[in-house]
Amino acid sequence: MGSDTAVVARLLERAQCGEHDEALRLSERALREPTGDLADGAAGMHFVRFVALVVQGRSSEAIVAIDLMLASAEREGSQGWRSCALSGRAYQRLMIGEQLAAHDVHAVLQDLVDAEMALARGVEDCVIAENAHTGVALGYHQLRLYELALPQYEAAYAVSPQDGRQTGNRAMWQSNIATLHLEWALELYRVGQVAEAEAHSLAAGAHAALAVEQAAGPDAERWRQDGLLLVACAAADGPDPAGAARSIERYAAALEERGQRIEVAFARPFLAVALNRSGEHERALEAIERAASELPADAGWLTTAAVNHTLAILLSTEGGRAATAALAYGEILAQALWRQRQGTLQTATTMKSYDRLRSEHEVVARTAEMDSVTEVANRRAFDRVVEAMEVSGDDRRVAVLLVDLDDFKQVNDTQGHAAGDAVLRAVAGVLAAEVRDGDLVARLGGDEFGVLLPGAGTRAANLVAHRMVEAIGALDDVTVSIGVAGGATSGVLSTWRAADSAMYFAKRAGGNRAYLHEVAS
Repeated sequence: MGSDTAVVARLLERAQCGEHDEALRLSERALREPTGDLADGAAGMHFVRFVALVVQGRSSEAIVAIDLMLASAEREGSQGWRSCALSGRAYQRLMIGEQLAAHDVHAVLQDLVDAEMALARGVEDCVIAENAHTGVALGYHQLRLYELALPQYEAAYAVSPQDGRQTGNRAMWQSNIATLHLEWALELYRVGQVAEAEAHSLAAGAHAALAVEQAAGPDAERWRQDGLLLVACAAADGPDPAGAARSIERYAAALEERGQRIEVAFARPFLAVALNRSGEHERALEAIERAASELPADAGWLTTAAVNHTLAILLSTEGGRAATAALAYGEILAQALWRQRQGTLQTATTMKSYDRLRSEHEVVARTAEMDSVTEVANRRAFDRVVEAMEVSGDDRRVAVLLVDLDDFKQVNDTQGHAAGDAVLRAVAGVLAAEVRDGDLVARLGGDEFGVLLPGAGTRAANLVAHRMVEAIGALDDVTVSIGVAGGATSGVLSTWRAADSAMYFAKRAGGNRAYLHEVAS
């Protein structure tokens, strides 16, 4: 089956639309294809497996699955799948325990910030990018950090495929945005910010209408009904509450038949508000009392609070000290929770700013130690590593290669500096291709390069140098002279001087060769 992102996208949609058992089976089969070991499969299929386990409510297994995905993303070097894994881990930790200790919240926020940073490094595939943005959005959304979640949902929508592939993704992102605005409105109503709440209700209605309009693919009717329910919820405080109530009842019933308990529970406070505003107080009270009695255990904090707050409001209109006291207590609690949310938002914003600054500093540091012409390390970087080795006291071996182009001045004089820069870039590319991860290639200045091979003996280094001479000789009208020397890491400066002498010996012998400095016995 492979790990093609189009296949991944379809399996993800199946997992989210009631076919989670089949999505899990197919993803596990694909994961075992390479070696038979589930852990060795592709990151995309690990993500499908994770989502299927989450939908099935198998939280502890989902956490293990996301750790496998993170390891796979690191192996593949995929910033997009790494972002999905980090945000998935954050979201699942939030779902497992909503009452997290302060250090746990910090760890969740760090995962989300790291996921954002991974996304900022660039994700080319739109399927991966949209899921990565959505994962970050869901994590912030679960923390009620609406200001941070909204741009991520919007980014997911912006990168959604518009290539004719029929999926429900674009409708789903719009539904997510609509739900966020409705939840934001619920909290604002509870803390008395009515004008702001009404603005978010209007925004929710607009996005839900877009979800209805853009429903597509095999599950289009499901996405359309989800959108219509959200349109009706957003209209509960609008000019036609009776019509909103009828629509909520109709579409909630359709979702209930499909087993979407959470979405139905979320809609019921809006139903009660719409009924009460249309003059049907008794029906409103009956609806919210039913909602409270049938509230799913996994409905989430905000839905639970909205149901009970709406019940308290409706009961308080009938009088009675107990109902009035309960409503007052609920309003005090809502204010406290809003302040807690604001504190978490400040923490997240500070962490994002710090990580962005740290990333910018790392880029500046890398730029300061990179040769602008060849894009390998520069003399500053080479000297820094050599100095660190010299003071390390380390007796392990290191080999040094000093590389000098033969007759390079002639290239600059006859063909110009642009041609000379092209030659330098070509030579740097050959040198970099011949070394291992962890080795260092640097342009030391002019037409001279230095190469450090930690752990390499002189024989292995000499073979590397001869391969370099041969590969560079295959370029047009370019040859090099290379000096090779080896010694202890802590004596690297002496080794460097020996390599330099060997390089001049090679040059005096006619160039286009490597010469090994051998210690006299």
